[in-house]
Amino acid sequence: MIIGLGSDLCDVRRIAKSIERFGDRFLNRIFTPAERAKAERRANRAETYAKRFAAKEACSKALGTGMRAGVFWRDMGVVNLPSGRPTMRLTGGALAKLQAMLPPGHAARIDVSLTDEGPLAQAIVIISAVPAGPPGSPD
Repeated sequence: MIIGLGSDLCDVRRIAKSIERFGDRFLNRIFTPAERAKAERRANRAETYAKRFAAKEACSKALGTGMRAGVFWRDMGVVNLPSGRPTMRLTGGALAKLQAMLPPGHAARIDVSLTDEGPLAQAIVIISAVPAGPPGSPD
């Protein structure tokens, strides 16, 4: 069952200006080390950062908090599963909020869709509660 949905649209030029103006101070405040490593390997790093920025905004909306109530930028990181499918890894306040949303006996599945068409980047995040398997079984 879907327990959270969020979407966000981000102007890549705005992110590029923030990177140019604030550099590592901005990047370290917003992005996880894994997100930074991925973006820095890309030719169009501003687009990569903008999609991840939009995903964080969308995730905070899906959590129902926005960037408040103990949810911080680096509590949410875009990661890729072995299949390549993007998802979110939550820590800190974002993880605590997610766990509070889950019905007993359920685990979270976070689906993420990322796209860009210059100068815009978009992300959609769907948080679902799926039945958790018995201990020791594959989820």
